[in-house]
Amino acid sequence: MSQLQLVLAQINTLVGDIPGNTAKVLASAREVLERGPVDAIIYPELTLTGYPPEDLLLRPSLDGRIQRALDELLDARLPTTLVVGYPRRRGDKLYNMAGVIQAGKLVAEYAKQCLPNYQVFDEKRYFVAGDQPCLFDLCGQPTALTVCEDIWHPEPMAQARAAGARLMLNLNASPYHQGKQQEREAMIAERAREGKMPVVYVNLVGGQDELVFDGGSVVVDAQGTTRYRVPAYSEGNYRLQLDLATGHCDPSLLVPVPERLSAVYQTLVLGLCDYVTKNRFNGVVLGLSGGIDSALTLAIAVDALGADKVEAVMMPFRYTSDLSKNDAADEAARLGVRYGSISIEPMYEAFMAALADEFAGTRRDTTEENLQARCRGVVLMAISNKKGYLVLTTGNKSEMAVGYSTLYGDMAGGFDVLKDVPKTLVFELARYRNTLGEVIPETVITRPPSAELAPDQKDEDSLPPYEILDQILALYVEQDQSAEAIIARGFTREQVERVVRLVDINEYKRRQAPIGVRISQRGFGRDRRYPITSGWQLGD
Repeated sequence: MSQLQLVLAQINTLVGDIPGNTAKVLASAREVLERGPVDAIIYPELTLTGYPPEDLLLRPSLDGRIQRALDELLDARLPTTLVVGYPRRRGDKLYNMAGVIQAGKLVAEYAKQCLPNYQVFDEKRYFVAGDQPCLFDLCGQPTALTVCEDIWHPEPMAQARAAGARLMLNLNASPYHQGKQQEREAMIAERAREGKMPVVYVNLVGGQDELVFDGGSVVVDAQGTTRYRVPAYSEGNYRLQLDLATGHCDPSLLVPVPERLSAVYQTLVLGLCDYVTKNRFNGVVLGLSGGIDSALTLAIAVDALGADKVEAVMMPFRYTSDLSKNDAADEAARLGVRYGSISIEPMYEAFMAALADEFAGTRRDTTEENLQARCRGVVLMAISNKKGYLVLTTGNKSEMAVGYSTLYGDMAGGFDVLKDVPKTLVFELARYRNTLGEVIPETVITRPPSAELAPDQKDEDSLPPYEILDQILALYVEQDQSAEAIIARGFTREQVERVVRLVDINEYKRRQAPIGVRISQRGFGRDRRYPITSGWQLGD
């Protein structure tokens, strides 16, 4: 029988909620079976724990919890094959496992062979690598299992082919970065051609702290052609009939890969939505300054949570322009969020009076600017405490890189949606969002960026133009190029050395910054772990 009825179960799990994830698998499977019989339902990597479970894998109760979950799946005796992921201990070794359940029995288990230990991945801290292929009988067809990273390496596919497999099922928890879907499908195609068999690739969907899993599950035929692609960024049970002889899928479903700005925007929306909902916040609050970063953050928040769960606060000071006040009020009205204005002038003056003796004989400098930002941070945190709202900070990657932010001021909060978004991309995303409905006033996008902490202040008074700054940062932060290598690309020595120095000396700030959605291959946090105290020399 070369015709297989399969379901790609692209689900959104909650890390650590083993009973809840198990219940989700059972509910999903029963929903599928109510609509008719299927031969197999395939779920993502580490389905039962969610991904990545990190040091939850070290908890002594893990094994018992996983066994109870497996027993629940076995006892259900569903009339189909379930393929699920979970951690599993054999002796004193823990494996990243994929298991096959048929007729109430665990008929096969595969231990992931290729454990990623780069970028955001740290699997060698927890797991031991498997070394054997695993084939099971699926309606008479010898079917192989692999898990995520295995598909990026030729050996697991070669083993499966040598063992006689005709179909490969690949369970994934593959997080998004820009261009990732194209990278995945190119690699899957290469493996499918090498193995001369179709590959069914099922990916997790949902946000987990800074990571966003974008789904995009696919079926690729033995010639490397993508035959089936499900929608990204949404849960679903996708039923198809796969013809092993031709690789054709019925019904035909080939949802387009989201274009770049759409993918980034949807990633930010999903990441924020799941962080707020999975952590049970009542809503979010942010300072709406009239600038582009807070404007884009507000739009993302409304798209993620709905206007009724978003509050925006303008906190004007003597340097806040009427244009900023008007633009902030305009956007809040367009998006329909709760909006108010709280002047920081009285509290700033109270602080200055209290500090008068300490500051006597000194000149005005960035201390007074930082005090403004810290007044605003106190206001937002008070609202957060009183209402159970998450404070959204609004700093972008360019600012975070060079320390153009104030600890306990504009950095005060729990989540930074734009943490991995360079300033130039902020402008692109603002314009993209307005194509879906014009919610960000045009003057917010076209006016020169300013923190408005001093008279006539502009960002470019303190920083290189963002078009130049972001290029230097991409080379230094994301590609690890040296200062000399960046200078050789045509940037001035003065600009490069200044930017590199700012990046290096502001690691202490980034360590204290809130987490935010990762969209690049080298975000601040998991991806980039530099010491705060360091004698590393500029330009190396």
